[in-house]
Amino acid sequence: MKFLSLSSRFLSILAVATVFVSCKKTESESVENSAVEKHKKPNVVFILTDDQGFEDVGCFGAPAIKTPHLDQMAKEGIKLIDFSATQPVCSASRASYLTGCYPNRIGIHNALMPDAKIGLNPEEITIADMLKEQGYNTAIFGKWHLGDAPEFMPTKQGFDEYFGIPYSNDMWPHHPQQGPIFNFDPLPLYQNEKVIDTLNDQSLLTTQITEHAVSFIQKNKNNPFFLYVAHPQPHVPLFVSDKFKGKSERGLYGDVIMEIDWSVGEILKTLKAEGIDENTLVIFTSDNGPWLSYGNHSGSAKPFREGKGTSWEGGQRVPFIARFPGKLPQNKTITTPVMGIDIFPTIAALTNSTLPKKKIDGKNVWDILTEKTTTTPHEAFYYYYRVNELHAVRYKDWKLYFPHKYRTMEGQPQGKDGLPGEYKHIDLKKMELYNLAIDSVEQNNVIEKHPEIVKTIIELANKKRNELGDALTKTEGSETRSPGMVDRL
Repeated sequence: MKFLSLSSRFLSILAVATVFVSCKKTESESVENSAVEKHKKPNVVFILTDDQGFEDVGCFGAPAIKTPHLDQMAKEGIKLIDFSATQPVCSASRASYLTGCYPNRIGIHNALMPDAKIGLNPEEITIADMLKEQGYNTAIFGKWHLGDAPEFMPTKQGFDEYFGIPYSNDMWPHHPQQGPIFNFDPLPLYQNEKVIDTLNDQSLLTTQITEHAVSFIQKNKNNPFFLYVAHPQPHVPLFVSDKFKGKSERGLYGDVIMEIDWSVGEILKTLKAEGIDENTLVIFTSDNGPWLSYGNHSGSAKPFREGKGTSWEGGQRVPFIARFPGKLPQNKTITTPVMGIDIFPTIAALTNSTLPKKKIDGKNVWDILTEKTTTTPHEAFYYYYRVNELHAVRYKDWKLYFPHKYRTMEGQPQGKDGLPGEYKHIDLKKMELYNLAIDSVEQNNVIEKHPEIVKTIIELANKKRNELGDALTKTEGSETRSPGMVDRL
């Protein structure tokens, strides 16, 4: 009887142990499955160049610049030929990409200078903020330019890691023309929140940014991630490493684009090597059109009119390539208009993220990118510039310009080898209307032939003026928000 009692006790203990092991195994499997599910969330790589023109990629018509990696990316994905940055200037455009808002809605105008007293308000939600809520690891490598006060830097705006410069690369004392005018301090290089160097030479910056991007991908191959690669090039002054110096038929500017293309290739190669290529959306575009006054150190907006700093098509229409194997079509050209404000909500939809409670302006355009529709979800697009001036409105294929002043290099001596030419300023005194479907180069003003279209667009413009304001008509907007502000000596 004693033996039976011990045996029964042993069997009871064994049963409990078995249940315990089974529970632990189930718990372990649950954790593992959770990790697998977490990893199934799509990674996002957003590559943004600075002042790269529409024509400055091989598959967009570059006659003398070789971009094999970008061309292959387009073959394996889509290219948009009617994609516009939200404004034709650095800080405003970047604020729009990261928040899905017209930059004047959130108080960001023009290009912020060093030691600016304003910046992107940390209360605004960036793509990085949004994706961190979904368990993503986040990083930015390159140019920030949304406020250089500690309160506004990337690590305060949703990014776990940062390596790069806080504003444009020409805001340094060695710029041959602007340096002496503005008396800039040395250009700082940041690692997270710490200045690790001041740059006397920028030749290795594209390589260093690429190395950081590759390392980040390798470290996070088992976690969902958002990687923002914000190249300071090809903004002047132009810099390129020795491995691409003298390689292009287009001179130094072409060398710079070739190195950016190499960088894209390194990122795509790493995604494949780590086995996460098919779970990663990669986007490539520019913050605005080319800075035409720099002549042979400038890109090309051809075939479009004007360039950076104007609301004409050449100032805001930029190359756009996206690749997501199995999710996006291959080797397709999309003609439906899309704007920079649309990146944020499209990524939100793709990652099942919650949009901010505060109003944004962008729309989810995934159905456009996947060719499920050719209709834009926008009623109209609004072209603001300077300090809240509404220069134009696009409605369907029609673009109406309102009276405003703009700059042009037409008929002016071009800049050369890093020194700019001088712009001529033109006062557009009357409204002009263009049909972009048949006149994307904006040469045939048809305003007299379409009074009904003009009336419709004016009504849309007045509605938006009441919402976001318009300095040209002295209209105060009722739905704008303040940027972040700090007191600085």
